[in-house]
Amino acid sequence: MTFTPHGKHLIAGDWVASEDTFASAPAHGPSHLFSHGTPDVVDRAVQAAEEAFWSFGYSSREERAAFLNTIADEIEARAEAITEIGSQESGLPEGRLQGERGRTTGQLRLFATHILKAEYLDRRHDVALPDRQPLPRPDIRMMQRPIGPVAVFGASNFPLAFSTAGGDTASALAAGCPVVVKGHDAHPGTGEIIAEAIHAAIQTCGVHPGVFSLVQGGSRDVGVALVQHPLVRAVGFTGSLGGGRALFDLCAQRPEPIPFFGELGSVNPMFLLPAAMSARAADIGTGWAGSLTMGAGQFCTNPGISVVIDGPDADTYLNAAVKALSATGAQVMLTDGIATAYRAGRDKIAATSGVQEVLTSTCDLRNATPYLFATTGAEWLTNEALGEEVFGPLGLIVRVTDVEEMRAVAKSLQGQLTCTLHMDADDADLAQSLLPILERKAGRILANGFPTGVEVCDAMVHGGPYPASTNFGATSVGTLAIRRFLRPVSYQNIPEAVLPRDLIG
Repeated sequence: MTFTPHGKHLIAGDWVASEDTFASAPAHGPSHLFSHGTPDVVDRAVQAAEEAFWSFGYSSREERAAFLNTIADEIEARAEAITEIGSQESGLPEGRLQGERGRTTGQLRLFATHILKAEYLDRRHDVALPDRQPLPRPDIRMMQRPIGPVAVFGASNFPLAFSTAGGDTASALAAGCPVVVKGHDAHPGTGEIIAEAIHAAIQTCGVHPGVFSLVQGGSRDVGVALVQHPLVRAVGFTGSLGGGRALFDLCAQRPEPIPFFGELGSVNPMFLLPAAMSARAADIGTGWAGSLTMGAGQFCTNPGISVVIDGPDADTYLNAAVKALSATGAQVMLTDGIATAYRAGRDKIAATSGVQEVLTSTCDLRNATPYLFATTGAEWLTNEALGEEVFGPLGLIVRVTDVEEMRAVAKSLQGQLTCTLHMDADDADLAQSLLPILERKAGRILANGFPTGVEVCDAMVHGGPYPASTNFGATSVGTLAIRRFLRPVSYQNIPEAVLPRDLIG
């Protein structure tokens, strides 16, 4: 099944063209023209989303679950075409895209199941105490309610699972919030075919068409118009620190500020403890190299930093990593811009005082090859730039002098999505002393693994203190993600005949 994009926006059920267009820049295959987004198109989409909220926001959980499952069905019906155009645009291999499609439909079905259980409503009831002295207590009920239209920005590195029908969209729709997606220029055709799937589900389920819109491309004013539209109630974003922070500031500067749930970046440090290193330093080094280069290092959970106590075991670890990395060939990066930024980050690290080049290679055009650098704990503690994310397969080994310097490095970290402990039983005391530090630094802490796989489940947290994300109390992966698009409402002395059905059901 071959898919040829028509290049239009989907606005409340209508495919709409703009006068200005842009050409896609695929890794391979044909380029296509797509309509540029405009503030007027954004306004039309958001106005329709607000209108849709009056029905969709008060629909039953059963209706929304059926809608989510139907979206998943429609995506699977287009599986072959999605893989084809997704691979062309992103350069990602077919196997990766097939897995990501499965994750996307799995998220939709997971949220359908989740809302049917009703636990997310967090229903509470304090019964009236009319005879209480000195004052009676009224009857008070509480539950979570949807907030209204949500803006979602597609991610460059996940054309399916974090974009048009990704986790932000799935959780917002599950909550009862209409969604306006600003598609990413890196994969507009993929966004279009997923929007077609959602549009088909809307028609099948009889949902208000304003419940979903896709605005393609556009300059900075399109993103500004979306986050500053007075009817948008929250924003979901996955992308760079610079772009995310600019949008976050715009949300805060609105006459009515709104929450900005941005996942902005992380170096995901690993702490290699002595007993584990003594037993299996080479295996850990080889495993790290595989995790570091997975997907050309273009995962937000890419473990870019290893912290290890200096000595022979550190040498063994480094040598194993070098051997494994040297065997890794060039990989196509998602966009020319990402490849350019990767080379700039590499050059910045290489030019930093106190940094040793361990493995260099040739990286040109849109291809990425791995780089490995090493530094000391002392240099790390005096140079904040070493803790900045380089998006791609670049690793930095921080060789500390002892356990105390390892703790100091941990305390110096900015907010992270993940931190990892490689440990054996004899490392338990040291791990226990590091755990309170890492809890303050990251949303997810691992032992004896690598963070590049993010399980979509109830207990997952994909977020962390700034700059990993802009809201440390939220997650963009897992069922807890729905809480971003809900707010608690109390109902005092409201007759049951008037209360929302979910509150008494």
